[in-house]
Amino acid sequence: MTVTVVYALPGRAALREVRLTEGATVREAITASGLLEEFPELKQGIAGAGIFAATVSPERLLADGDRVEIYRPLQADPKETRRRRAARRRREGAARRA
Repeated sequence: MTVTVVYALPGRAALREVRLTEGATVREAITASGLLEEFPELKQGIAGAGIFAATVSPERLLADGDRVEIYRPLQADPKETRRRRAARRRREGAARRA
């Protein structure tokens, strides 16, 4: 079977097609893709993996044609980012009213 393994970075994406035997897992596809060697930061660990945007376990069995996605850690906490944006908008709104 053939699956695609994708690792996206800002401004760049690495995409590898790999041929695996039936019964292969997400972990095996990632290893076979060679992306762990190409991107040293992945050796520190990945934030997760998914198939067609659905988060899955590394032990999940693959089907022919699956697209395995390697997820990066978040750069910022989404809740904190929303708080900062809301505070900035409140300040900007108060400045316009003044």
